[in-house]
Amino acid sequence: MTARAMPAPAAPAGPWSSIEIATRRERVRVPFVIDGVAVGSVAAEHLDALRPWAPGLRVERDAVVLTVSADRRDDTLATLNAALREQGLIRAWRDETYPLPHPATLQVLAHFERAASRFWGTLTFGAHGTGWVAGADGRPAALWIAQRSFHKATDPGAHDNLVGGGVPHGQTPWQTLVREGWEEAGLTPEVMQRARRGRVIRLQRDIAEGLQFEWIHAFDLQLQPDEIPVNQDGEVHAFTLHAAADALAIAAGSTMTADAALVTLDFALRHGLLPAHEGERLAARAAGLWVASAASDGRMP
Repeated sequence: MTARAMPAPAAPAGPWSSIEIATRRERVRVPFVIDGVAVGSVAAEHLDALRPWAPGLRVERDAVVLTVSADRRDDTLATLNAALREQGLIRAWRDETYPLPHPATLQVLAHFERAASRFWGTLTFGAHGTGWVAGADGRPAALWIAQRSFHKATDPGAHDNLVGGGVPHGQTPWQTLVREGWEEAGLTPEVMQRARRGRVIRLQRDIAEGLQFEWIHAFDLQLQPDEIPVNQDGEVHAFTLHAAADALAIAAGSTMTADAALVTLDFALRHGLLPAHEGERLAARAAGLWVASAASDGRMP
């Protein structure tokens, strides 16, 4: 295993730049290895901060290897992550436990703080729901767009899907969607049962906190005209119902989070909301982001 320099590309520009943003890599990273498997990656610039943690962690020029036994992984990582937080290398601490999965089998190898997943570049999962209202023909005529609270640690004030959140330890993407439906939009579990599954979207990109390596499970939720989302947890500044074309214009621009823009694009492609030639072109650009169905059949840690 070797570290490779990732050339910094030109900043994406133009409509639907989120497609390119989803795979933007600008830092040199080396594999993070458990049981001989690369389960994530660490920025090469942070290797010196990890060297004092031998023998539980072996830091090599081209890999960082966790060497403790399986029953000691959680405690070792908890101690290490607390120290990295003190050094400012793990940001936006959440006090939420995330699984650390094998990226191919999804077997859980350890558990640790949600924010640490970005430092270690390990696979995480998200669940997002596109809320839509039908027109007279039964097709999507309008989409609900959220604006994130200006107090959020990540992407404050940005546009977002109706609901969305990370999948913590002990939940499936569906369970997270239902929970977020109430917390973010005041929608009951009975309403959330209408949600229908879309694609699973893969992001692997450098962000300020490290590397976002995430599978976003997309869902569609049809709401009736009199069903108005109301935030419950303070994480949404406002909800606005936009005509479908206007909502797609927002998603294609620069004010929506990359995650939400790609979920909105998935919705638009599946529901035929774009002109045929544009839809075909965008589908080709985004094809590498869709997780194959065999790998996204509901298996979750």
